[in-house]
Amino acid sequence: MKLDGSLKRVATAAAVALAIGGGTQLLAQEKAKPLEENKMQIGGTSPVGGAEMMQTLNPKSPPMSKADFEIGKKIYFERCAGCHGVLRKGATGKALTTDITLERGSEYLRTFIHYGSPQGMPNWGSSNTLTEKEVDIMTRYIQHEPPLPPEYGMKEINATWKLIVPTAQRPTRKMNNIDITNLFSVTLRDAGKVALIDGASKKIVDVIDTGYAVHISRISKSGRYLYVIGRDAKIVLIDLWMEKPAPVAEIRVGLEARSIETSKFKGYDDKYAIAGSYWPPQYTLMDGDTLKPLKIVSTRGMTSDHNEYHPEPRVAAIVASHYHPEFLVNAKETGVVHLVDYSDLDNLKVRMIKTPRFLHDGGFESTGRYFMDAANASDKIAVIDTKDGKLASVISVGKTPHPGRGANFVHPKFGPVWSTSHLGDESISLIGTDPVKHPQTAWKVVQTLKGAGGGSLFLKTHPKSRNLWVDAPLNPDPAISQSVAVFDIANLEKGFELLPIGEWAGVKPGSKRIVQPEYNRAGDEVWFSVWSSGSEESAIVVVDDKTRKLKAVIKDPRIVTPTGKFNVYNTQNDVY
Repeated sequence: MKLDGSLKRVATAAAVALAIGGGTQLLAQEKAKPLEENKMQIGGTSPVGGAEMMQTLNPKSPPMSKADFEIGKKIYFERCAGCHGVLRKGATGKALTTDITLERGSEYLRTFIHYGSPQGMPNWGSSNTLTEKEVDIMTRYIQHEPPLPPEYGMKEINATWKLIVPTAQRPTRKMNNIDITNLFSVTLRDAGKVALIDGASKKIVDVIDTGYAVHISRISKSGRYLYVIGRDAKIVLIDLWMEKPAPVAEIRVGLEARSIETSKFKGYDDKYAIAGSYWPPQYTLMDGDTLKPLKIVSTRGMTSDHNEYHPEPRVAAIVASHYHPEFLVNAKETGVVHLVDYSDLDNLKVRMIKTPRFLHDGGFESTGRYFMDAANASDKIAVIDTKDGKLASVISVGKTPHPGRGANFVHPKFGPVWSTSHLGDESISLIGTDPVKHPQTAWKVVQTLKGAGGGSLFLKTHPKSRNLWVDAPLNPDPAISQSVAVFDIANLEKGFELLPIGEWAGVKPGSKRIVQPEYNRAGDEVWFSVWSSGSEESAIVVVDDKTRKLKAVIKDPRIVTPTGKFNVYNTQNDVY
């Protein structure tokens, strides 16, 4: 479901999602707070909705015309598919398959859609987000079989591949005076662009067109190439060595996607890239310097818990091993991590590690050996040993962990820890990560901090910092969602200081939610997105990490809905 306004309710919907399996939890008579249209999304709009799909009618279901079907499809993929899945099999949201919806019946479903629930289902009707007619259409739509989107294979992928500048025509050395190691790639989500911002001067180097709902940026091992992927599965490869950094290749690897990564093992610098799709559920291996597609691998298969076939295991986070020529690929719905050996693509070897289901994001602990992998709807962190290629541990944490890549630091009592915040509660879990020198606390939650509340998207620190920064953009209180909590790592017991980042930005009235702290290379500055909707003014606020005082504000009409910020050096070297 879409995160739009009454943030606590909708954030929980995105994390906990539709509680339709609960039955007794419905409080239909309790009218919920209005749902504002601020367009910040967790589950997000699915681009798959734009594809042509055939209507399948179930004779046991309420009648539905072709016109109503098209309206229902549009609403579902705009507001629901991000959490409930393209085929309604469930993910961070509960399943909405016809065996469930037909059993519930129209009156139950209509009431549920209209009023929502205390478990987080948004009140689509009472908030006036959906009209009475639209609520009725959705009531009937989810009682019919979900339409099947088209597949997207090598033929379709190849048709989108564009080699804009062949490798032979690219510079053989860096042709500009940009300090690439302290360059930031800033996601301008609703503009379909990225802004390249110089970390020293705070000036925009360039704004580059990419694709719909830009999601993340990743950096090649050499630091030369920037890979940008949007939710429409379009990848743009940017050469940072050119006199003016510009796209040199592009491709579309599906109808919807979230993740991309590049080969990092010694001897494979810039050689391969990999992108994972939400639809079709698959990942694509490509040449690293041209994006030429080489191989497609499906993730469809059996779930890790009940060994049941799942037709839609979406690919979430992908990381590159530092110990082997391997990618670690999260198949969200099955709870299976694919270890993809790229040393021989013609005879591709893929090992599969079973973990809790609903894998999402995660990052390495400080040594780079163990991948701390969040199974968010299972409230677990799976620890993957990338050296030995096995599951090292499974850790219970708070409600719906959402670490981004997490945050590593040395705890004054427990030694090295990796930390995650949560979408579903205010807690911050600190997990011991040193099985050699601190075996008694390794792979255990050693401390739980209390954050600002309302759900957090990202937290961050740096090896040279003594601060831990935690955002709270999902809190319904603007005073909190427009601020950031900062902890003193040396004195965690004293709690956090709340800094008014939104106020410091000095932007015009708007949502001004604070999102995703990111450090510069030196580790002495923290950059924050002051996020407002596309029609409102946004900004980037830079804070001095040592003094916690305002250092700079970056404003520009081109900075539209800034979300992720990726420092080239830190992203290239997994510094977090």
